[in-house]
Amino acid sequence: MYNPESLMTLATVFCLRNLRKTMCYQGFRNKLCLRSDIFLPSEICDKLVNTYMELVHTDSNFEPEESFFQLFSDPRSTRLTRVQLREDFVRDRDLEAIRKQDLIELHLTYCNSLSSRSLKTLTCFRETLVSLCLFGCSHIFYRKGGAPLACNEDTEDEEEESPASRQALETDFNFQGFNRLRLLNLGGLPDEVDAETLLKPLKSLHSLDLSNVQLLGTAFLTQWKDRLASLVLYNVDLSEELVSTVVELVNLRHLDISRESRRTSKFKMTRKILTAVVQRLVNLVSLDISGHIMLDNCTVPHFEEAMGRPSIEPCKSSIYPFQELKRPLQFLGLYDTTLCNVTHIPAYKVTGSKNEDQVLNAIEAYTEFRPELAHRAINQLFDIARIQHCSQLLRALQLVIAALKCHKYDKSIQVTGSAALFYLTNTEYRSDQSVRLRRQVIQVVLNGMEQYQEVTVQRNCCLTLCNFSIPEELEFQYSRVNQLLLKILEPARQDESIQRIAVHLCNALVCQVDNHHKEAVGKMGFVKTMLNLIQKKLQDRMCDQVMEFSWSALWNITDETPDNCQMFLNCRGMSLFLECLQEFPDKQELHRNMLGLLGNVAEVKALRPQLLTPQFITVFSNLLDSKADGIEVSYNACGVLSHIMFDGPEVWSMEEPRRDTVMDKMWDAIQSWDVSSRRNINYRSFEPILRLLPQSISPVSQHWATWALYNLVSVYPSKYCPLLIKEGGISLLEKVLELDSSQDCDILLK
Repeated sequence: MYNPESLMTLATVFCLRNLRKTMCYQGFRNKLCLRSDIFLPSEICDKLVNTYMELVHTDSNFEPEESFFQLFSDPRSTRLTRVQLREDFVRDRDLEAIRKQDLIELHLTYCNSLSSRSLKTLTCFRETLVSLCLFGCSHIFYRKGGAPLACNEDTEDEEEESPASRQALETDFNFQGFNRLRLLNLGGLPDEVDAETLLKPLKSLHSLDLSNVQLLGTAFLTQWKDRLASLVLYNVDLSEELVSTVVELVNLRHLDISRESRRTSKFKMTRKILTAVVQRLVNLVSLDISGHIMLDNCTVPHFEEAMGRPSIEPCKSSIYPFQELKRPLQFLGLYDTTLCNVTHIPAYKVTGSKNEDQVLNAIEAYTEFRPELAHRAINQLFDIARIQHCSQLLRALQLVIAALKCHKYDKSIQVTGSAALFYLTNTEYRSDQSVRLRRQVIQVVLNGMEQYQEVTVQRNCCLTLCNFSIPEELEFQYSRVNQLLLKILEPARQDESIQRIAVHLCNALVCQVDNHHKEAVGKMGFVKTMLNLIQKKLQDRMCDQVMEFSWSALWNITDETPDNCQMFLNCRGMSLFLECLQEFPDKQELHRNMLGLLGNVAEVKALRPQLLTPQFITVFSNLLDSKADGIEVSYNACGVLSHIMFDGPEVWSMEEPRRDTVMDKMWDAIQSWDVSSRRNINYRSFEPILRLLPQSISPVSQHWATWALYNLVSVYPSKYCPLLIKEGGISLLEKVLELDSSQDCDILLK
């Protein structure tokens, strides 16, 4: 399953990544300017701006443009109507840049870098704005100086004010003139701002969100009693006065009087209050009473409940007040209440913690504006995926991904979300996931690793990456994931579990990839990082998985990559090899990995002279007798020496050990191996072996090469016979037959 993005989305992202090659040119002082022949309708402009914001927050490789919003300054060439901006990235001058646009919707969420300068800009949209969200933009109501409010045509690009400096409350702003405004979200409005005064000019509101707002009085809400269809009073302290006011708003279709937690609630939700809400607000289709203390008299005793399967029919409701509903509610919020546990709930969609469906509904309903609730719900989803079985996998994954994207800077969401992803992406659920979905998981996991150095997040993210096919599924983010893993491994002392997982991932990422990938990762400091880990383990006199994985990773990253081999030698790699050999003489896996790596180094002609020392040759010669890991250590040691011997007797300048003596030991070692041995090795190319064939300088090297080829093609014919043919091995072997030195090519060619 691939499930690709739409062409519109792909084209939008491409244009944003290549603005200068598509829509723009470099103007005066490197300012980004829109080409004169570009005219874009609102459908495209809205998509460009909203996708731009998503890329800024979710893709570390995306470079924001300083003057991006200036591209939309002239409504004659660009039209914006619906814009959604979030987080501190948005500045006052960004809004000022688009002040001439006839915006219909403007959603600003957690934009804490905005000051009262942006309130001035809002007045520019007063004649067209239908929907406005200022949720969490608390600093927008403060100013540094005393500049009058106005929609200036030419706003000075004043110095950006820091949030800490915004101490003077802006008292001149209200919604006078916003006659078309129908939907307004003022969640998180500062306590110093009087909501009643601010909202008084608005006569035609249909939807109002006053989450976390301190209300001095409540009677002002009745000015919209004939119009208001949606009212959100999340975390607003309830009182009998407020409830009495709310039930006068008879046209309400959505009412949210929920709280974050029962622990913070002083108000008790009685049967009488709930009954009044249901009886008076006859148009309700959505109600949220989450987080309230419910008195026992609200529910039908268990022995009196209607028999049969759970029903959404109001007449069977296990909650007394809801028996008076004319029809089931579309949505009912019961999260963190006892009511979510009853049998019969008259609603199509219910939030709660009783089952998977309620938990997923809670994540869906609360992610955008209530991360504190979404965090708890995701934690419950984690338990479901870990202990039970997640039956709505696709929906669960999409919701967790959305939460992690939306709250990249919320540590609690990142911890619980990354933990849930680990269980939702494991083998049990894999067949149901599309390529696109799995790539989205990888993106948000890497975002978390980037943003948080905290142990739990890092561990969760690394473990989740282990659920993917490596390197194939990570290749689209290859450079980024390697950089993040190397950053994790930088500290001299790191959490052991994270270190082990990160080194395992590093090793898997450099196995079976193209050489240009290996070279790029080598330049990131991969070789030095692995050697630093080995050095630390030597100091601790510990040969564990980290030590073995580090040598294995070095073996993989140096395969047919001379630059990385050079780095290994430059970073004291040979000294560490000798120290490990001495400190851990019985560690067979370690010896195999180290000798495999040195085989790669020996394949590079320019580097072989650095191996041609009495000390190293003696070590390699002694390892010919090793029985460690079957024949692997002896085989790899012989491979190293075969390449050295191939350079001829004239480079052998040492007196001891003698070249003839070492060659004799090599002959003996090769003769001792079982040619039908199964191998713990993987060749991507035979080129380094084949170059040893048609020559008479070193018959023993030729013998090692032909033995290696015969062993591999006879034990693994389906894998290695095609490779031998593809790389021209047959013709080379035929040439060897013509040489006097050939001994075992006849059998290989049969």
